[in-house]
Amino acid sequence: GAAAAVAAAAPGAPAEAPTTDPIFERLGVGVRRDFGRRLPLYGSDITDGLNAQSLATTLFLFFACLAPAIGFGGILDVATNGAMGTIEMVGSTALCGVVYALCSAQPVQLIGPMGPNLAFSISLAQLARRLSLPFLPLYAWTGLWTAGILLAAALTSASNLVRYLTGFTDEIFSVLISTIFLVGAVQEVAQTFVSPTSTATTALLTLLCASVTFVTSIILKGLNKSAYFSERVRNNLSNFAPAVGVAVGSLVAHAACLKYGSAAARLPVLSLPAQFSTTTGRPWLVPLLDLPVWARWAAAAPALLAAVLLFLDQNITARLVNNPRYKQTKGRDTESLLDGMHGDMLVISLLTAFTSVVGLPWMAGATTRSAAHVRSLSRTDRDGNIEGTLENRVSGAAIHALIGACVLLPAPRALLSQVPLPVLSGIFLYLGLTSLQGLELWDRFQGLFQDSSVAPQRRWSTAVPKKVTNLFTVIQMACIYAMMKLKESSYGVVFPLIIALMPVLRFTLVKTGVISKKSMDILDK
Repeated sequence: GAAAAVAAAAPGAPAEAPTTDPIFERLGVGVRRDFGRRLPLYGSDITDGLNAQSLATTLFLFFACLAPAIGFGGILDVATNGAMGTIEMVGSTALCGVVYALCSAQPVQLIGPMGPNLAFSISLAQLARRLSLPFLPLYAWTGLWTAGILLAAALTSASNLVRYLTGFTDEIFSVLISTIFLVGAVQEVAQTFVSPTSTATTALLTLLCASVTFVTSIILKGLNKSAYFSERVRNNLSNFAPAVGVAVGSLVAHAACLKYGSAAARLPVLSLPAQFSTTTGRPWLVPLLDLPVWARWAAAAPALLAAVLLFLDQNITARLVNNPRYKQTKGRDTESLLDGMHGDMLVISLLTAFTSVVGLPWMAGATTRSAAHVRSLSRTDRDGNIEGTLENRVSGAAIHALIGACVLLPAPRALLSQVPLPVLSGIFLYLGLTSLQGLELWDRFQGLFQDSSVAPQRRWSTAVPKKVTNLFTVIQMACIYAMMKLKESSYGVVFPLIIALMPVLRFTLVKTGVISKKSMDILDK
């Protein structure tokens, strides 16, 4: 999914203050500024990640980052006839994730595979078949062009363009990614009830394991706001809630196997290839010269779409992670949503170039997982108000190093095989639902079905007529539905352009008088 836990980092994310600063800067100015601010704090980025909260975050997001990589890898394997498969997807997730965590200017953000990226790669494979071109060389040349465009964007500070995005686009993107997680999890469970190869016992056990994992995680996560146990126990159980949920769900599955026998109660489990090699056994380096010269130049056309996709994925996710509500202070202006974007775009461009020439999937900002990461690292008071964030490089690097260990080492791979897939469905339900909490679009969506006389008062409740609020919400939800359908269609390759057009839609709504400027300024604050 495009991939927008997470999420959502940004209820009422303030738009960047109007500024006369130029969009484009002299070559490398933005990159030097980003790294100049953050690299002197590298030592504290390590020491601040050596604690129990960082460990709990690592365990939770290890599963949340690994499972999509395995799932997307299987889909890509089929779509590309094995040119890229699970080992390439998981390997790229691990390698790029570690490099990004250690080298980026905003290491709290995570990168990984996203649904829109997957849809683009599949569309590129279909294009290669139609033109009778070899897929991997076409993919590599497209990726190199894309990396060049992103490099130019980084060096000219083109990410300043996202200051013109507003919460209207941010929230649509965030809810879209959360919805992809929720729908995917529900479909995985529902599929067992209609599959001809599934028994009633398997279907019910799948539902039970997913539900137990989800409910355990939700209950324990809210424990820090309760009066039970000591404060230290409450906080630790809350921090480790998803990891405990995975353990409890897995124990339920194994208990069912012991009671009813593996023949009747065995569930599918996470699995990775036993050997670390390419899916087809091909050499790692892609033969770039196998593509005709005309196609090498023509690859610049799909590269423009890919660059838009990666640019938006990366920077919208960065806006959500940089939201001032998380009170991050390291090397940044506290009210800015742009900090680190130029330096991070440089890292993304270099990673895109490398993954292209070795035939690995591209990585960019993972919206829901990044939002889950920053929320999991946040320190809150008893009322749930955020007091600060554990800004560090350790949790992001550790998450992806663990994923890499599962690819390279037999012991972690064997342990992973004890986790049933329905347990991961429960984690995705938890991830998707918690990512919606705090989003104003989610609050307004619930408001569609609430009695306004008793519903909680929101900042727009008295300032904007309810009909206008409902219309604004319905338009946003319609955009999400349309993008969900588009992503699954044969036209999924144009998905990034639709996201880029959201500010145009917002402008049109005001210009045509569908929503007044006064109401829009309040709703889209």
